[in-house]
Amino acid sequence: MNFKAFVVSIICVFSFLIIPSAIAADLVSHAPADAQAYIIEPADGATVPETFTVKFGLSGMDLAPAGVERENTGHHHLLIDQSELPNLNASLPSTEQIRHFGKAQTETELTLSPGKHTLQLVLGNYLHIPHDNPVVSEAITIEVK
Repeated sequence: MNFKAFVVSIICVFSFLIIPSAIAADLVSHAPADAQAYIIEPADGATVPETFTVKFGLSGMDLAPAGVERENTGHHHLLIDQSELPNLNASLPSTEQIRHFGKAQTETELTLSPGKHTLQLVLGNYLHIPHDNPVVSEAITIEVK
């Protein structure tokens, strides 16, 4: 691994902890106006078991792992039960409610408690920062039985 790749890897891993929003604003990537993130499944309003699969969709851009800086790419972040979007001008934190898919994954298996839940996608760049034209899916509501 060359020095630049090493530095980008370190920045990527710790960016949500060390990049204040003022600096992060300078690290935002561009997203095409027609880029869209969406949840393929489950469908909005679906009833699902406690453990289920969420499939992510993306059009108008390509996926790339965190740490890989390439034009018109990003990776998914899944928001779970978020009533508001996180700060879209800073690196997205990694929490139980904001899950990172920095290996450019297109699906995940979730286990949630019974009841109503919301799911939403936000695309982040190589440093987990949403794009200048945020690529955010519609929020869906599911019922876990």
